[in-house]
Amino acid sequence: MAEVLAPRAILDALVGFPTVSRDSNLPLIDWVEAYLTGHGIVCHRHYNEDREKAGLFAHVGPEAPGGVVLSGHTDVVPVDGQPWASDPFTVTERDGKLYGRGTTDMKGFDALAVWAMVEAQRRGVTRPLQIALSYDEEVGCTGAPPLIEAMAHLPRATDVIVGEPTMMKAVTGHKGGVTYWVHVHGFEVHSSILHKGVSAIMYGAKLIDWANQLNAKLSAETPGGMAALFDPPYTNAHVGQIHGGTAHNIAAKDCEFGFGFRIVPGEAPDDWRRLFRDKVAEIEAEMQAVRPEAWIEVKETFALPPFAPSENNAAEALVRQITGDNSENFVSYGTEASHFQAAGCMAVVCGPGNIAVAHQPDEYITVAQFEAGQRFMEDLLARLA
Repeated sequence: MAEVLAPRAILDALVGFPTVSRDSNLPLIDWVEAYLTGHGIVCHRHYNEDREKAGLFAHVGPEAPGGVVLSGHTDVVPVDGQPWASDPFTVTERDGKLYGRGTTDMKGFDALAVWAMVEAQRRGVTRPLQIALSYDEEVGCTGAPPLIEAMAHLPRATDVIVGEPTMMKAVTGHKGGVTYWVHVHGFEVHSSILHKGVSAIMYGAKLIDWANQLNAKLSAETPGGMAALFDPPYTNAHVGQIHGGTAHNIAAKDCEFGFGFRIVPGEAPDDWRRLFRDKVAEIEAEMQAVRPEAWIEVKETFALPPFAPSENNAAEALVRQITGDNSENFVSYGTEASHFQAAGCMAVVCGPGNIAVAHQPDEYITVAQFEAGQRFMEDLLARLA
């Protein structure tokens, strides 16, 4: 008979796989599949295009619709250059905290979900329980849509619990996002005759400064609708990376940077796309008035719909019944909940751990939070039985 592992042992195993988003997650998927299969749970995979990564999903209970999905991601952010006090890929307990990359974001929840699936199989449930483990959440939630589509051949679940770290509070709304990679193609000349060339950096800076102006304008307005639920209470624009240029005395031929929006629910991402494209076209026209060869290349690299609060959300009601928490919680970061919502499911974000320590050196989940997550799963199993 297959060994039944405690949640902590499963967490130790999952953290031991360095599933940084740039690398494969297949060793972790192999382990989870072997463990679940060993307990009689049939697993399914969805591979990415190069088959170096896979999402995994499984179903326990009657072959009937109306089940609950435990949704988590398997990838983690890099540890490069971070001053860790212990091996980031070995769970280390100190002072009531479990240190390790992904312990809070979000292998703590993943471990509890894997444990709950085996317990559901062993104890029996009258309402189905499913697990959905994705890849590439940390680089734009890109693994979730194909995974959700692949799950369509399972009995359709209705309620989804996305276990991002919320300190076991129900989060019912978050911002969406659209991100672009911008490549400004200028025209090189000596800097002493700058007026005869097009500096990609200087024109790129116009687009970046437009983001500053936009944020200042929106922050000064009185928020309305669902925007008032968020911090900050408006859609904001952001540039996080930039590089370009050849030398100080040459008008830059190239400038590349990321440009993104964090969009509040109730606003249409297409409206922000249109606003951005219009500004790009305006600046490009200025460049081409000097040198027709100059242009701005734009590629959309990330798109996540906003996750909006909804009435009669059965997933939210289930989580609130278990936790006893009725506080209203909205966050500005994104999760895979919005993709499940877009697919027609009721969704809620709730999991152990504090998002404030996610991605940080010496990331941790407290033992108390991990145990709270296990109590949550115990209560969920009782309700499904």
